Amino acid sequence: MNPTISTIRCLLPCALAALAACAPLAPQPTEYPVGRSRLVLPPGAWEDLGASDEAIRLLPEPDGRIALQTRTLGLRGAGQELMAVVRVQTNRTNEREWAVYWPGYCPPQQGVTVEDFTQGSRVRMDCLRYKRWVEGPQWLEKNQPELAQWMAGRKLAVSAPYSHMSYRYATEGGAMVAVDVLADQRLLRPKTHNNQEFLAAGRPALRWGNDLAQAVRVSTGMMDGYLVIPPFPFAAAVP
Repeated sequence: MNPTISTIRCLLPCALAALAACAPLAPQPTEYPVGRSRLVLPPGAWEDLGASDEAIRLLPEPDGRIALQTRTLGLRGAGQELMAVVRVQTNRTNEREWAVYWPGYCPPQQGVTVEDFTQGSRVRMDCLRYKRWVEGPQWLEKNQPELAQWMAGRKLAVSAPYSHMSYRYATEGGAMVAVDVLADQRLLRPKTHNNQEFLAAGRPALRWGNDLAQAVRVSTGMMDGYLVIPPFPFAAAVP
């Protein structure tokens, strides 16, 4: 064999190994525990804003209760502005000895896009809601008072204009996941330059909402509750 070729063959694996060592590592997803779930967030400057526990009463047992945990996270932008808040609530364990009847109701609301995948069921939840333009703190206080009070108490405010997306899902087996998202509209809507683009600008957010809903449904069927929040449609706006 030509000694030059033999030398190249010997050096090639070393060179490839060196290049691999120098190559930039892909950003690793950020993961947080919340109840029975492993919450995985898309790349970005996320910060943990805290967790809390509660127990709620549910039928059919007169004194039946189910333990829940809530975790809230914030996404910071280039100037440390709060671009998004994601709040996830889920049951703490997979252990259920009896069927659970959830107060599942997904009413229509003016100015809110509502998708009721249960078709009006009052015993379980599968409800996606999207408010494109949140008109100041008053709307949030009226529609999500606990979240509004929690944010006000910590002097947190998402950069305006922002949108609200919420999804509620539950099964008779006792699995429950609720997700609330406040997001700067730049994360959900593209820039528009004409009427046609303006009319189509809401589609990415609705697709994202449906991807979120599907991720939640999948997570309830997994023993570790692995829940991957999909990347925002225009996450490139956040360094």
